[in-house]
Amino acid sequence: MSGAGLGPGITSAGGAPPALVARGIDKAYETLRGRLEVLKGLDLEVMSGTIVAILGASGSGKSTLLNILGTLDRADAGIVEIRGWRVDPLRDDQLATFRARRLGFVFQFHHLLPEFSAEENVMLPLLIAGEGPGPARERAQAALADVGLAERWDHRPVQLSGGEAQRVAVARALVAGPELVLADEPSGNLDQRSAAQLHELIASLARERRQTFVVVTHNDRLAAIADRVLTLEGGRLTGTS
Repeated sequence: MSGAGLGPGITSAGGAPPALVARGIDKAYETLRGRLEVLKGLDLEVMSGTIVAILGASGSGKSTLLNILGTLDRADAGIVEIRGWRVDPLRDDQLATFRARRLGFVFQFHHLLPEFSAEENVMLPLLIAGEGPGPARERAQAALADVGLAERWDHRPVQLSGGEAQRVAVARALVAGPELVLADEPSGNLDQRSAAQLHELIASLARERRQTFVVVTHNDRLAAIADRVLTLEGGRLTGTS
C-alpha cells in the first residue's frame, strides 16, 4: 500500500518508528442515559518485537481500544500511527487494504470457516488480498509450521482441539507478515493446558520472530509473558511494568 498522503510520523531515538503510536484517543457513545465517555485522551506507544498486555474491568473499553488501534473503528479524536504512518485520516477502503496487508487479528473464538481445512482457512486472507493460490498455499503451510501444526494442514476445525484451532487462527493472523498483531482474549476460551501452550507460542513469536503483539486479556498468566502490562481505567492507560 502506498504511503502517499499519509506522511511519516513519530520515530524512536534510534531512528526507527515504533510499531504503534496512539495519541489523545477519545471515544464516546450516546446511550439512553446520555453520553458515555469510554476513552479520554488515551496515549500508547508500542515498540517492535514486544508484547503489551492491556488489563481492565469488563466494560472499561479494552475491546473498543483494540478496535480503534486495529482500524476496525474510528476514534472521535486523536491519532493512530502504525510503523510511522498515520492511519486515522484514511478512507474506509484504504483502511481495509491497510488491515489486510499490515495487521493481524486473533479473537477469543477462532472464527475458522468450518467447511475449509486449516490450510484453506490460513490461505483465505491472502486470496482475498489477490495473491495466487500457489503462493498463498506455500505461505499458509509455512505459517502452520510456525505454530506447530504442519501435520494438521488438511484437518477441518471440527477435527481440531480448541487449542489447535486457536493456533490455526494465530497462523491466519501471521500469514501476511503483519507489522502488528492485535489479540482480544486469545486464550479466554481454552483450557489451562491449551492456554499455556498458546501463551508460549505468542512469547516465542515475539522473542524469535520480533513479532509485535497488543493483547487484551483478563488472564494473569498471559499478562505475565508481556514486556509491559497496562491497565485501562477511567478512559486512560496506566502502568509501565
